[in-house]
Amino acid sequence: MRFQPGSSFLKILSKLIPVLGLASFYGIVQAQTIKHDTLSKTSVQIAEPWKPDFDVRSDIVMVYGVDSTFENRVASWRKHGYNVQFMTGSAWGEYQDYFNGKFDGKTHLNEGQTDIDGNIIWHGKDVPYVVPTPSYINYLKQACKRAIDAGVSAVYLEEPEFWTQGGYSPAFKSAWQAYYKSPWIAQDKSPEATYLSSKLKYQIFYTALNEIFKYVKEYSAQKGLHIPCFVPTHSLLNYAAWGIVSPEASLASLKYMDGYIAQVWTGTSRVPVYFNGLMKERVFENAFLEYGTIWSMTAPTHRSVYFLTDPIEDGVRTWEDYKKNYEATFTAELLYPTVNKFEVMPWPNRIYLGKFKPNEQSAPEPINPQFATQMQIMVNSLQHMPVTSNLVSGSHGISVLIGNSIMFQRFPKHQGYDDPQLSNFYGMVMPLVKRGVPVQVTHMENLGFTETLKGTKVLIMSYANLKPNNAAVHLQLAKWVKNGGMLIYCGKDDDPFQQVSEWWNNGGMHFKTPSQHLFKQLGINPINGREEYTFGKGKVFVLRENPKQIVMQANGDEHFLKLVENAYNTGKGIPLAYKNSFVLNRGPYIVAAAMDESHNNDPLLLKGHFIDLFNTELPVVTSKTIPAGTQALLYNLDKISNKQPSVLAGASRVSDESITIDTYSFVTKSPDNTKNVLRIRLPRKPKEIKATNINQQNVAVENNWDAGSQTLLLKYENQSSGVKVKLTY
Repeated sequence: MRFQPGSSFLKILSKLIPVLGLASFYGIVQAQTIKHDTLSKTSVQIAEPWKPDFDVRSDIVMVYGVDSTFENRVASWRKHGYNVQFMTGSAWGEYQDYFNGKFDGKTHLNEGQTDIDGNIIWHGKDVPYVVPTPSYINYLKQACKRAIDAGVSAVYLEEPEFWTQGGYSPAFKSAWQAYYKSPWIAQDKSPEATYLSSKLKYQIFYTALNEIFKYVKEYSAQKGLHIPCFVPTHSLLNYAAWGIVSPEASLASLKYMDGYIAQVWTGTSRVPVYFNGLMKERVFENAFLEYGTIWSMTAPTHRSVYFLTDPIEDGVRTWEDYKKNYEATFTAELLYPTVNKFEVMPWPNRIYLGKFKPNEQSAPEPINPQFATQMQIMVNSLQHMPVTSNLVSGSHGISVLIGNSIMFQRFPKHQGYDDPQLSNFYGMVMPLVKRGVPVQVTHMENLGFTETLKGTKVLIMSYANLKPNNAAVHLQLAKWVKNGGMLIYCGKDDDPFQQVSEWWNNGGMHFKTPSQHLFKQLGINPINGREEYTFGKGKVFVLRENPKQIVMQANGDEHFLKLVENAYNTGKGIPLAYKNSFVLNRGPYIVAAAMDESHNNDPLLLKGHFIDLFNTELPVVTSKTIPAGTQALLYNLDKISNKQPSVLAGASRVSDESITIDTYSFVTKSPDNTKNVLRIRLPRKPKEIKATNINQQNVAVENNWDAGSQTLLLKYENQSSGVKVKLTY
């Protein structure tokens, strides 16, 4: 991300022996220890050595950057029980020794990405964004070697980013000559030069990561190790919106790449988008789509993925703003039921020790204690968040096609072409998401995988904002339609990038636009005024309207929605259902969001017996009203089938659990100077509550017994070194 500077899911492994009932069982087994699942589900990234003030007790810590303190920083986290891994930037970093000549005797500032005016594009002081040359690639290999020698268990090369306004440096000109075998052309000269420049930027980082990861695998194998390699990356949507080119989906097919971290957070998701003629922030909806673009890169390729969200962000906002949008992005990431690995926060030192305004009228202050507690409740729920076969509520089977080339048409503008706020993408998705349809994203780079279109009944696409990377895309789409798929094509094909020199108009191809080649494979010749065509068992719907027009004007989506409804009803035989909410049940957790700007703004009402996990009091409620524009995370008490004592929710990591006939004990750990709150299920009201620290000193505890739910609420000061709690009942 832009700023640089315990135990796992608990389960009872032994089974209760049904001998003469529970009391007899406790008479036979005097103590039962709760063992730990060793799955690494949660992580943080940090450049600082361990400190109790931000000891968040995730499974993994990704120690950031290699410098003179690296080995000591690794040792400090490993000493406190963390699985230590390594992260560093692939396009930037504190690599001053490389740029000033200390690495190989040569200065390398001429490798910085450069804009049209000859200015280096800086990430920070003396930290340029880099064109990855062979010497730079070798530098990163040596950084990875040092990390492997220090005993890290994985390598993360984050953010392979090339700015669209870059492409004027000597290093990039040399790369152009080597790749295209022709003299460099300034990207501002024509649409084709822009397109070719972006393709090269994409290819440069694709090649660099492949080479570095290959080295990591081979070097670690020599040491008898298997070191996984990951790419932490923003979503394709965010990179396109911010004017950045990156390999994105293509990396999923690399032999030496094991997975991604989806770097989605309030800073990326708050990018304003158009809907119903109004441009504004729509953080929840945008986050839902951002996570979807990265989930769809991994699902058909079976690569691993961690979802990240950040309780704050790089931009200076208020604690009030951070809280609202953290809840939005956190909810969005949990709506993907097959993902249960999370980077729970980046830069915890910035969160716990930084100062920000509580609201616009206030002076900067440290983190609000209530927000810290709420954040820790949310983070610790991720340790227990299960994968589920349940689906998000709503009509499933609608996807939107996307591709890496959505990044290729962003800068500069040509012949009046513009795609404000990626509206040619959001025009195809926002009208549906806002109506409670869980639209998914399909990457054209993954169409060759058999699972890519599995479950998709209606596929919506446009070439107004991107172009197909090869002819195989159209062959794959035609096969899918022929077998019964419903394809909706939106676009006038009138942007200047339609005529760039590409596969559809050279090498024996003579198509004016890529869609002409697609339509030929589909056996159709779209006629003005006609929208519906049959191909095999499927259908093709052609809407000669650029998708941006659907959202950039009020009520511009009416005809589009009728077309989607027609395709969906034909494809599935059931009507497309609209609502203003999403709900997903994940084990005992209920993830829910209610949206505004929908066909209605009604609140979402859930009834049952819940613990409200966004409330620092962890109240037990029998109903939850979720106003439009807000979200909720609930623990469903009605889903508890195991009556054993257990911590159901809390602002600390729980370990060392033990149960006897009349006691339940455990240890909690969380950052110093934060407040813990726990909701604990017990068979009956406790007779004695005792809490002690590592020095056997008593810890003051507040408690409250809720007879209706048979749960105990405890409150006390967290300690990183641990607080042991023993409950006697």
